[in-house]
Amino acid sequence: MKDKLAEIRSYLTGSNQRITILYVLSAIFIGLNCYLIYRDIYWLLFFPLFLVILYLYFYALDVILLLITALTPVAINITQFEFNVGVSIPSEPLMLGVLLIFIIKLFYENRIDQKIWNHPLTVVIGLQLVWMLITSMTSDLPMVSFKHLLARLWFVVPFYILGIQLFRKRSNINRFIWFYTVPLIGVIAYTTYNHSLWGFDEQAGHWVMEPFYNDHTAYGVILALFIPMFFGFTFSKAYSKTARFFSFIVLSILLMALVLSYSRAAWLSLVFALGVLFIVLFRIKFKWIIFVSVIFGILFYLFSFQILDRLEKNRQGPSANFVEHLRSISNISTDNSNLERINRWQSALRMFEDRPVFGYGPGTYQFEYAPFQRAKEKTLISTNAGDKGNAHSEYIGPLAEQGLPGMLLVFLLVGTFIMVAMRVYRNSTDPEVKTLSLSLMLALLTYFMHGTMNNFLDTDKASVPVWGFMAAIVALDIYAGKGKMVDGGASDK
Repeated sequence: MKDKLAEIRSYLTGSNQRITILYVLSAIFIGLNCYLIYRDIYWLLFFPLFLVILYLYFYALDVILLLITALTPVAINITQFEFNVGVSIPSEPLMLGVLLIFIIKLFYENRIDQKIWNHPLTVVIGLQLVWMLITSMTSDLPMVSFKHLLARLWFVVPFYILGIQLFRKRSNINRFIWFYTVPLIGVIAYTTYNHSLWGFDEQAGHWVMEPFYNDHTAYGVILALFIPMFFGFTFSKAYSKTARFFSFIVLSILLMALVLSYSRAAWLSLVFALGVLFIVLFRIKFKWIIFVSVIFGILFYLFSFQILDRLEKNRQGPSANFVEHLRSISNISTDNSNLERINRWQSALRMFEDRPVFGYGPGTYQFEYAPFQRAKEKTLISTNAGDKGNAHSEYIGPLAEQGLPGMLLVFLLVGTFIMVAMRVYRNSTDPEVKTLSLSLMLALLTYFMHGTMNNFLDTDKASVPVWGFMAAIVALDIYAGKGKMVDGGASDK
């Protein structure tokens, strides 16, 4: 009894001491803040928030990942003008923190499932990172290339490696999608309001989404990326009527925003995804796809002169009229946007011819391509300053920066995620898993189709959902069919 009373007395005494320490620290914090605010210094106000985030990094990393996901659509890019290197605030610093915690935990714990490391998609991504490291060492601008490699790591580690573990709980896949989409709807509202002030003018549609997206192409690719997901949520009976109703509302908003984005590449990518959906649902055999592709290739070759002559006669410029704007896609005679893209591609091909194996180094295209331009190919928007973007292609850009292996690894990445997604879709008997795998594949196809004309994987806006969607496909492949997912339908029981 005496021991018990002593224990209680000791606990109460300890509690009083802890409360006293808390009061003293609080008083110091308040007093110091009052002094700093008096001196117009406000950064210490965020110290409690810093402590909360630090706690989450060590004890609830999944919350941090979802927090970064929600912040990404509204993050703002801050550029360092000397090297034209930007950092997206606050998302990228938070990702860097995840990368550091991952390295620490990997060194001390190494709890990553071996199946993740051995997965075909992980192997391809690993090969990409290794080749980026090699070409960074041979780069003309190593500082730029290693920063580019570091940025790729802080995208891949949180949203692919850790994302797979996050998505082992299937409901987190849906959370991830909604956590990104809800803030995106806020950006859509902001963009649409700004656009309305200019009468929904086509030219104004190129910049009204700033500062959240730097132009309408970056904005359009994200809208197109999420439309297949909400198309699946809306029309799949695997979800409740309430979920389908709200998904339909979001789908309608995304489609409206995509039309108003005037992003022709995003429109085409969605049409391409719709064609793939048709092929999958009607189970059209691969040999017929190859047959039709060969026929179209032969016809294009036989009538190439007539086709090019027709394209050169097309002088339809960008327009607020939907049909006219679509026609402007094939204008290669007067449309500066199309001509500049061709100029960038030609410059990239010449860079490849100069350094076919290692390229000029990751992230260096915009600083190196100027001497490879030809006067006759330049347009009114051409520049030698390296301040107007990159090669405008997820395939030709790596060709110039990382040589032929760099481009081939991108093709291998695309082929691998398609193979894995189709394997999950065909083998699963769970309606939700089938819907998710097909929707994720179509979503990624919109991005990589769009990637023939633009590239955004060096930005947080695109990298978070792209690597996250790949992680979701791998999680479904590893765990859903083997009954190892934490929650979900029949396949998880």
